[in-house]
Amino acid sequence: MAERNQTLVTEFVLTGLTERPELQVPLFLVFLVIYLITMVGNLGLIALIWKDAHLHTTPMYLFLSSLAFADACTSSSVTPKMLVNFLSTDRQISLSDCFAQFYFFCSSATTECFLLLVMAYDRYVAICNPLLYPVVMSNKLCTQLILVTYFIGILNSTIHVGLLVRLTFCRSNVVHYFYCEIVQLFTISCTDPTLNMLVVFICSIFIQAFTFINIVVSYTRVLFAILKKKSEKGRSKAFSTCSAHLLSVSLFYGNLFLIYIRPGSGPAEDKEKLYSLFYTIIIPFLNPFIYSLRNKEVLGALRRLKKK
Repeated sequence: MAERNQTLVTEFVLTGLTERPELQVPLFLVFLVIYLITMVGNLGLIALIWKDAHLHTTPMYLFLSSLAFADACTSSSVTPKMLVNFLSTDRQISLSDCFAQFYFFCSSATTECFLLLVMAYDRYVAICNPLLYPVVMSNKLCTQLILVTYFIGILNSTIHVGLLVRLTFCRSNVVHYFYCEIVQLFTISCTDPTLNMLVVFICSIFIQAFTFINIVVSYTRVLFAILKKKSEKGRSKAFSTCSAHLLSVSLFYGNLFLIYIRPGSGPAEDKEKLYSLFYTIIIPFLNPFIYSLRNKEVLGALRRLKKK
C-alpha cells in the first residue's frame, strides 16, 4: 500500500503568487507586459550587438550578449507557466515538466553567476592592464570562457535534477510557490531529501561564494587602479564602464544569497516569494536598461542602426 501511495503524485499544483481571485487578471497583465519587455530588451540587445561590427568584436559586449541570452532563458523558464496559472483554475504541472522547468532555470541562473565573474575579470584586465588587454582577452579565450560558463550551468542543473529523480512524492502535491523551486519540492517529498539538500547547499556555497568573492577581488583591484589615475576624465570613464555591472551584480547576488544561502523550510513566506520574484523576473527585465541607457557605445550603435 505504501509503495502504491508513493506513485500517486504525478502532478504538482503551483499555488502562485496569490490565491485571491480579484488579483489574478491584473497580475497577469502586469507580468505579461514585463515579460514582453524583457524578451524585446534582451533579444534586441543581442541583435544590436551582433549587428554592429564594433560591438560584437569587443569582449565586453560579447559577454553582455551572452548575459542577455541567459536572462531571457531565466525569465522564459518561469514566466510563461506563471502567466498561464494566473488564468487557470487547476494550476497543475506534471512531474516531468516541473523537473524540466527547474533544469532550465537552474542552468541559466548558474551560467549567469559565472558570466558576471567573467565580465568582472574583463573589466579588471581592461583597466588594470590596458596594454595587454587585446592579447589577454582574445576572441578564442572569450569564446572558451562563454562555453565554460554554459557547461558549468548545464552540469550543475543536471546534478540537481538527477538527484531529484530519486525522490518520491506522496504526502502532498501542492508546491507553495509560483514555479518549481527545488527547496519547496524537498518539503513535500516522502523520500529523505537530506542528500539533495546537502548537495544544493554545497553547490550554492561554491558557486555563489566563489563567484562573488572573485568579483569583489577583481573590483577592489579595479577601484585602486582607478584611484591611481591622474586624469579626472580617465577616472570618470573607468567608473562609468563599471557602474552598470556593479549594479547588476548587487541586485543579482543580494537576492541570491537571501534565497539559497540562508536556511529555510516549510511553506514559503510572502517575503521569500518576493525575493524569488525579483531574482527570476525583475532582474532579467532591468538588465537591458541597466547596461544600455548609460552606455554610449550601445546608444551610438542604436543611432547608427536607425540611420540605415
